[in-house]
Amino acid sequence: MASEKQRTIGVAMDYSPSSKAATKWVVRNLVKAGDRIILIHVLPKGADASHKGLWKSAGPPLIPLLEFMEMNAQARYGVNPDKEVLEILQAESKSKQVEVLAKIYWGDAREKLCEAVDDLKVDNVVLGCRGLGPLKRALLGSVSNYVVNNATCPVTVVRGPTA
Repeated sequence: MASEKQRTIGVAMDYSPSSKAATKWVVRNLVKAGDRIILIHVLPKGADASHKGLWKSAGPPLIPLLEFMEMNAQARYGVNPDKEVLEILQAESKSKQVEVLAKIYWGDAREKLCEAVDDLKVDNVVLGCRGLGPLKRALLGSVSNYVVNNATCPVTVVRGPTA
């Protein structure tokens, strides 16, 4: 019997309550031993990162979880990782031999998440939903709605905790 191929699961990550919920959902319901999880961060185009010019809009190469957990992730990559999310992923990495990596893009979250699906050859992307009302969603646009309609892989939207 042939072994199953390693799946790559993308998790859209901004460390909001809804993206934390998405991470927990992935760990409980989707990931299997040997899978790869990639945390996909999209920072606004104007985000300050002096080294950004080296990486252009594609961001740095894939960053291993242990490197990303270092205290200087904020200075090096311009993100402020949530300790709880990283600890959940580290435990999953150890218990199921799951490879966890991070990737950073700059630009519009909707477009960059869809781009990441193709760039990273993601088999499934999971993202949180802030639960905007119809008016705010119409004015601001829904990242999850855009990704559901434009990504080239299956998309799972996890509703974040309600206030």
